[in-house]
Amino acid sequence: MLVAILKRTSQAVGSVLAATILVWFILPLAPGDPANRIFIARGINDATEGQLTALREEMGLNLPLLQQFFHWFGSLLHGDLGLSFTTGRPVLQEFLSYLPATLMMLGLALLLSTLAAIILSLVAVYYHDQWPDRLIKLYTGITAAIPTFVFALLALSYVVVGWQVGRVLSEVSWVTALMPAFIIGLDRAGGWIQLLRASLLEEMASGYAFVARSRGASELRILLRHAFPNSLKPLLSAIGLSVGALLGGAPLIEAIFSWPGAGSYLLSALTARDYPVIQAYVLAAALGYVLAAYLVDIAITLLDPRLRGTQT
Repeated sequence: MLVAILKRTSQAVGSVLAATILVWFILPLAPGDPANRIFIARGINDATEGQLTALREEMGLNLPLLQQFFHWFGSLLHGDLGLSFTTGRPVLQEFLSYLPATLMMLGLALLLSTLAAIILSLVAVYYHDQWPDRLIKLYTGITAAIPTFVFALLALSYVVVGWQVGRVLSEVSWVTALMPAFIIGLDRAGGWIQLLRASLLEEMASGYAFVARSRGASELRILLRHAFPNSLKPLLSAIGLSVGALLGGAPLIEAIFSWPGAGSYLLSALTARDYPVIQAYVLAAALGYVLAAYLVDIAITLLDPRLRGTQT
């Protein structure tokens, strides 16, 4: 068990290091002179050569790339993500001020999508090939074919504006978070339902389910007591893999619903080409994905005793 956890921990650390290297290359590989881009982001389009040279020396942009990376990485270890090109303030401070709103919305979306996936999957399998199952499969097909932002635009046009249900305000509260979280959860649950439904059907056709039926157990008991616990591993894996996607898709949803979170902060940075802010957001998404995948791996190892003794 300890060996399995240590192995997954080392893999997570390696993934984090690889992610930081890739994130750092966002700035050096961007077209143009980094110093000139900083002045342009601050609204100065005609910086003199003297100003450019002074800024390069101040930020270490005249150093070799490897030295620049180690300087940036050392600052990162101390919680320094640099200064925003547009505001001149520390990126970490600004990013953390927006992050709670995004975490509130995405946390609520994750909760809603998980509950919907579990409940609807159980209903679909219990009423297999009946009208509830067909209706749920139709729903999953629609969510697979239509992007999340389309659902958001439809909800904004017809539910919020047309029916006057919900609010779209630049205000962080559970009430205003409910609508964007519901839209994200509605879309994310579709794929999870397909995955969990297939796993549940496979478990319901297994040998232990046949034995349970022969002993007089009801279909509902087999579904809830035996099939569902054994089908949790694929769902947990899907949830872990979706954390990065949730962060990546947040900016569009936040913009549509005027949600003042880190996603809106990123969109402003993209418009201004504020690369340190972009680096911070991409790094946060990568770290969130790695952490979620790591925790899911540990949870699956704890749930499945067979995995504890096979890791070397």
